[in-house]
Amino acid sequence: MPRFLTPEWIDVVRDATPPIGDLTIECSVVGGPDGDVKFHAAAGGVAPGGLADAELSLTLPYADAMAIVRGELQPSVAFMQGRMKTAGAPGIVLEVLAATARTPFRDALERVAADTDF
Repeated sequence: MPRFLTPEWIDVVRDATPPIGDLTIECSVVGGPDGDVKFHAAAGGVAPGGLADAELSLTLPYADAMAIVRGELQPSVAFMQGRMKTAGAPGIVLEVLAATARTPFRDALERVAADTDF
């Protein structure tokens, strides 16, 4: 079972998540035991590494990222509490946060959590 935030784990995320269309998102998880980790989602799926021209960038602490994957913290709550920082057009931020409350995202998180060694 892949360990959280490793390249193998990112493969699990790619396999579990539906396509996001033309939107590009970069996610930075900071303060983890192995340092900071960046991965991104684009039309081709989820992949390791940053994406300099992403339309939306999300940055959150390791513990909060882990809590989101486990289903213990909603991304919108992390955003409202200032625990998740964003960069990008406000409309895109709100659209993505709304999508995280829908069944496809929640189902994908369940599949990822079930295949993750935390």
